Amino acid sequence: MSTLPLTAENWPIGANMLSFGNTAPDGRPMQEASSTVWASQLRQVKQLGVDQVDPTDAWLPLAKLSDDRIEEFRSVLDGEGLTLSSISMTRSSVVDRVNGDENLRDAHRFIDVAPSFGVSVVNVGFMQQLTPAQQDALWFWLADGHHDDPALRDDAIARVRELGDHAQQAGIEVSLEMYEDTYVGTADDAVSFLADVAHDAVGLNPDLGNIVRLHRDIEPWEDMFEKVLPHSNFWHIKNYSRDFDPATGAYATAPTPLKYGYINYRKVIRRALELGYTGPFCCEHYGSDSLGVIAENVHYIRQVLASALADETLVRPASA
Repeated sequence: MSTLPLTAENWPIGANMLSFGNTAPDGRPMQEASSTVWASQLRQVKQLGVDQVDPTDAWLPLAKLSDDRIEEFRSVLDGEGLTLSSISMTRSSVVDRVNGDENLRDAHRFIDVAPSFGVSVVNVGFMQQLTPAQQDALWFWLADGHHDDPALRDDAIARVRELGDHAQQAGIEVSLEMYEDTYVGTADDAVSFLADVAHDAVGLNPDLGNIVRLHRDIEPWEDMFEKVLPHSNFWHIKNYSRDFDPATGAYATAPTPLKYGYINYRKVIRRALELGYTGPFCCEHYGSDSLGVIAENVHYIRQVLASALADETLVRPASA
């Protein structure tokens, strides 16, 4: 983890590798693939002018790799001139009724390996695997998915607190990804859950792209960000168009590059800095050339940061 003052050039901003999926071209799971497959996909990121990635477990689950393969991955990163901005777990809830114990072990493994890659935060969440209806939908968020069980909320708090203890010992932090119908599915629920966890090494991932894409009534994005940004330590960042026809009650949403969507990210990133945000960014996108859009978004964030950090009316964070 860097202790240098944060600038627009060195701020951790990574490309989420979920664009490549979790299956190698020969059909094997990515964790069983040759390191040449990893290198080929990472090289595409580098060729777009992006120097950092988040190896989400939706691409390459580092927690499942042996120590030798972890070192093999480290060599591939070095060879391609890339570093990690963050590590994210996706659809691996630690209170999943079937796989929760295994997911908790994986989360601890991520925390163990993160510092050796210079990673300051591990992202976890409570979203679970897509339902058959979601898998069949044009966009998975158009169908109803998993809803967290209120009866397991105390267990979720206890397990997140356990991860927070481990992260604190490792000198890093844990971030909770906001996602609909989970314990952190609205701004109010996220702040309440975090307050109940009550751990200095645990913060929020204000992934409100997950919320604004929903075909349902939501809070104004400005209000949601105002509630969660003071507690945020990591940021899955993406944008969507959003439209509502009151005559028919119909919603329409679709993924867009950051600067074209419903959320004004120039405004909200500047506000985040005013509130003291110093966490990494992880750029995501669905559909089209998702990797190409992610690269555009990385460069856009750096420009917004450069403008904001040069503005003497904004408070500049001291360090990463």
